[in-house]
Amino acid sequence: MADSGPSADRPAPPGTEPPRRFRPRLRYELLDCALHGHALLGTDAAGLRPKDAVFARDAGGLRWYRCLRCDSWVALPPPEHASRRYPPEPGEVILPLRGRPLRDRWVLRLIAVDRLIHFLLLSALAATIFIFATNKAALNAEFTRLLTQLQGAFGGPVNSSSHGIVHDLRRLFAISVRNLYLVGAGVAVYACIEAADAVGLWLGKRWAEYLTFLATVVFVPYEVYELTKSVSALKVLALVINLLIVGYLLVAKRLFGVRGGGQAERAEREADAGWAAIERATPAASASPDQPATASPPPASASRPRHLS
Repeated sequence: MADSGPSADRPAPPGTEPPRRFRPRLRYELLDCALHGHALLGTDAAGLRPKDAVFARDAGGLRWYRCLRCDSWVALPPPEHASRRYPPEPGEVILPLRGRPLRDRWVLRLIAVDRLIHFLLLSALAATIFIFATNKAALNAEFTRLLTQLQGAFGGPVNSSSHGIVHDLRRLFAISVRNLYLVGAGVAVYACIEAADAVGLWLGKRWAEYLTFLATVVFVPYEVYELTKSVSALKVLALVINLLIVGYLLVAKRLFGVRGGGQAERAEREADAGWAAIERATPAASASPDQPATASPPPASASRPRHLS
């Protein structure tokens, strides 16, 4: 399919821009199509109308279908057993995401996976605390017995300093059962918050972005304080990831009115999604599509929106 090239009103299709030297651009449309296949429309239609040239054209005995996600054109034979006369009307189709909305979905789902890992770890920790609190007396007795045997074998105290695992276990057993249950409940509640974050972000909910931002930023000062006590690669990595998440949600997703807030975010989404964005990137027709002899309105059942994956 011939194209007259990109312009200010009609940007280059995904994957056709010249590479930038220092900032290579990841095309999420191409990645999504690689995983889920092209989003083609009109593959079940017997004929095409002039307005259907946006997404399908007949030429050279083949029908060229345009992917509504990545703008690739795929040549296929016309359908032998069409289930409808014409492709559905634009209002009947729920278009796949593209542009910045698709990029945001990928990033938010990566954050959702991170929140899911947090949920699993916190759930395991909460369960461990509850089990320890329930069996504290028996565990304390067993710990004391083992410590006494070790002291007898070594002829003195095993650990008399204020550091080490024995010191930490003594401090742990000194915590009351009531406080252990409170700590376990707090960890369980935070695990539930992380689970809500994961589900909401995976579904692209705006409230989940705010919840994730607050649940993440509240622990940043604690993570910085931990680094002042001791530095480790895991602590630094956790802090960097959380700062990146906070920065992305605040700036790219325009939370709390930043960069125009939700209204600007919705306007940006509408500019990159929908039929208007597709028409801006549509090449000029190189051949007139074949017209059927007669036209009949689509059946009533075709008025329901169709999802294109």
